[in-house]
Amino acid sequence: MTIGDLFFGWLLPGLGLAFFAAGAWGNADTLFGWSKAMRAARAEGRHVSMALIVPGVIGAISMWNGPFAWMRTFFWVPLVLDVGCIPYFVLGWLAPRAPLDAEARTQEAQRAEADAAKQAAAREARSKVYFRAFAGCLLGTAVGDALGLACEGLSPQRQARLFPDRERYHLLPFGRGMCSDDTEHSIMVAQALIETAGYANALRNAQAFRANLAWRMRWWFLGLPAGIGMATLKGIIKLWLFLPQRWQGIYSAGNAPSMRSALIGVFWAEDPELLRLHVEASARLTHSDPRAAQAALAVAVAASLSSQNAGRVDASDYAERMRSLLGQEGAELAHLIDRVADSVRAAERTLNLARALGLERGVTGYAFHTVPVALHAWLAHLGDFRQALLAAIECGGDTDTVAAITGAIAGAGTGTEGIPRLWLARLAEWPHSVAWMRNLAQELAQVRVNYVGTSASSAPVSKVLLRNVFFILLVLLHGLRRMLPPY
Repeated sequence: MTIGDLFFGWLLPGLGLAFFAAGAWGNADTLFGWSKAMRAARAEGRHVSMALIVPGVIGAISMWNGPFAWMRTFFWVPLVLDVGCIPYFVLGWLAPRAPLDAEARTQEAQRAEADAAKQAAAREARSKVYFRAFAGCLLGTAVGDALGLACEGLSPQRQARLFPDRERYHLLPFGRGMCSDDTEHSIMVAQALIETAGYANALRNAQAFRANLAWRMRWWFLGLPAGIGMATLKGIIKLWLFLPQRWQGIYSAGNAPSMRSALIGVFWAEDPELLRLHVEASARLTHSDPRAAQAALAVAVAASLSSQNAGRVDASDYAERMRSLLGQEGAELAHLIDRVADSVRAAERTLNLARALGLERGVTGYAFHTVPVALHAWLAHLGDFRQALLAAIECGGDTDTVAAITGAIAGAGTGTEGIPRLWLARLAEWPHSVAWMRNLAQELAQVRVNYVGTSASSAPVSKVLLRNVFFILLVLLHGLRRMLPPY
């Protein structure tokens, strides 16, 4: 705070507090006769009146408008110190209260009970709406992640030959699927939101969210997760070194911030500023390149629109909104989203857009490649979760992340009822099962309705470690399988 800020911040409050001090002293002197002048006046029989309540009120207003937060916290102190306010406190305490007869009390209790029931019913209705979006987003992420995992790193041509049936899982025998780090990041975001979304701290809880998520990512890293990106790996090592925030993150525009931002968009869909702050806090933990945060914001806004409008999102309106949010700094991504909107309007396939972006061999891990493809798959198949996911996987490359992002955005709009039942039934994820993720979505919905943070469900570390060891072995076996024909 500069000297000028202090001067102008103190100017009016200071004058008000000076008036309060003089008035409060005058009232006290009138009551107790501390000064010689007052004692002389009493001796002469002259009557001197107190300035009732005025000094205390002016002092309270001055404290409330002071330049420091602690002054606003203790604005009531002048009212207590001014003896001219005491008569009003006494009158307020002793003011007669009209007694209620038994019938009136009964009616009052019935009205209060009816109001409470209405509020509870309204909260329950809102909780169901939020649960639908949260469950669809979480499970959409998991299904997309598991469905695309077997095809990761394959070109569209090799993928079509090796796994011609894209509508089933290929990682486990008997058409069962497991999830990778894309789903785990979304779960950590959900847990951090549950524990830090107190409404009273809404304007500053993005930092609390960041701190909570940072600890979750530290412990997650110790669980030996497979498939972790290099930038995320280095970013978490920096977190363990407890470096200052300005030194955290790796200058990379990788996918990690984008794959964990959809749920933030659904949670803060009604508050764009908090949405932006939470997305930036999440992105900056591991990726310091502004492009990573821009891509994550595009995913979060898409998920928020999907959850609020389901199948009524217009590609051009979304592109225009993102152009406004990204500004000049994000002009490159805004241009890519314009190309997505043009392609959707022309009814082109997502695969054609990927090829137009130079991704003939598959989508890379660069956020400005992944996010436009995922957005196109969603916008070209609004309301159709199945087709959106298949279109994203068809493009090849980083298929688990592209499909996870697509599934998160699309699922936020369709809910779990829009996800094919067979895909949910055959998801063999443990200990984060489908039922466990539904429960986590329910916790999110309750927190979102009441804005009261609480402890989030979490799986035992021993189970997570055991699962990850099995997953690493499974990925190695799957890698050996992919070395075999057909080529």
